[in-house]
Amino acid sequence: MTQGGSAAVPGAATVATGVDAAAIAGPGIGMGTGAGSPDAGAVGGDSGAVPGVIADLQAQAARRVADGREVLDLAIEKIDVNPHQTRSWTQWEIESLEELIDSIKAQGVLQPVTVRPGKDGRYFLITGERRMRASSMAGKTTIPAIVRVVSEQQAAEMTVIENLQRRDLNCIDLARAYIMLSQDFGMTQEQIGERVGVARESVSNYMRLAKLPKTVQYYLQNGQLDFSQARVLLNLEDPEVLERVAKKAVLEDWSVDKLEKFVLFDPSMFGVKRKETKGGGGSRWVDPNVRAAQRDLERILAVKVRIRDRKGKGKITLEYATLEDFDRVVGMLKGKG
Repeated sequence: MTQGGSAAVPGAATVATGVDAAAIAGPGIGMGTGAGSPDAGAVGGDSGAVPGVIADLQAQAARRVADGREVLDLAIEKIDVNPHQTRSWTQWEIESLEELIDSIKAQGVLQPVTVRPGKDGRYFLITGERRMRASSMAGKTTIPAIVRVVSEQQAAEMTVIENLQRRDLNCIDLARAYIMLSQDFGMTQEQIGERVGVARESVSNYMRLAKLPKTVQYYLQNGQLDFSQARVLLNLEDPEVLERVAKKAVLEDWSVDKLEKFVLFDPSMFGVKRKETKGGGGSRWVDPNVRAAQRDLERILAVKVRIRDRKGKGKITLEYATLEDFDRVVGMLKGKG
């Protein structure tokens, strides 16, 4: 829509009018046409105005987000896929869109997607791929969108951050995202951690997953193995042995503890080469009970936990990436979480 003489955004829904948009803007963020608004039929006391046109104008003028950016209705066909999206779409994930599709059919898209300008009046998606897919599957031809003018690197970082906020993101997709930031933009692991709000060690651990055999990566991507199991498998040096153990873990539905005990103590694993630590002394044995306690603490506190135990004595170290993490963990330890 053109407001106050400004140029219209390509692909956006527009309404031709000579009425000042500021005079009709209603409060809040509007996601519909506003036809049911009690003030939709009048402007400046003119009861003879056409309700449909005024409602459209009011809805368009009122659509603002908290930081002042305008929400536009863009044609879905003018929005191209995100070139920085590393998240895969399994059949299960596509089927999981059904609930979102039903919600969009009933209420529309409540949270706008984010796009950046492309060429010839087109746009590149930055965030909101699930919403755009679901909208298209729901039969929608337009979608609420916020246009951001950002660099390629900023767009990639925004994509990774959105993915990090998804609970069902698999570890392989996250590993690919970190690798993309490293290879395409020359970012170090420390820089990636600072930009997306995680510890450098966490970035490193995820990037190591790219060294796993393709079959094992497939297991991880489809949820047949998880990140903790992958870290156990990464201790094995021989790719063939690693793949064989991974397949056995999947077929027999092993827990992390059972996988770890097999790798450490099963007679068939005696003599199998394991990757050396930085100190050159090989993989250090850790009591499975200590490892289990460490994983439980990481799950509860949502931060990296290290436990160093030697004959019943040791220390527990908590690593936080942000001050918010620090305040949250301290509050939980004080019983306020």
